[in-house]
Amino acid sequence: MDKGIDSYLKERFGLPNVDIRTYSPLTLAYIGDCIFDLVIRSLVVAKGNARAGELHKRTSRIVKARTQAELIGYLKPFLTDEEEEIYRRGRNAKSPTMAKNATMSDYRKATGFEALMGYLYLKDQFERIVELTKAGIEGLGLVL
Repeated sequence: MDKGIDSYLKERFGLPNVDIRTYSPLTLAYIGDCIFDLVIRSLVVAKGNARAGELHKRTSRIVKARTQAELIGYLKPFLTDEEEEIYRRGRNAKSPTMAKNATMSDYRKATGFEALMGYLYLKDQFERIVELTKAGIEGLGLVL
């Protein structure tokens, strides 16, 4: 891939490059939530045509806070020092909201995971997002 989606959008819309180290962990988690959801939705749809409700159910099992907490728990040994630091910052961020049906611990771990996904996306490291997602899904035996 020559250019990541984020770089492409910035170029097409004339947006400035911003040092992503200045972004708050919750900003990284905001975009990371969407990117991880898009990856999982893409994988679920690639499995074949189904009713939208069934697609949503299969996707929701993976993108919920509890599963994201399990994913990052499995993936932590595979993270670089830089990725571990981004995860830690996201996990420790004080969010004004909390996911329903999630413990505070799972929610914070999930926020750290989403911050990592957002960081990798903004660094145009989509291949790393896919690599980590694949490793986590396979490692935990998750069914799409």
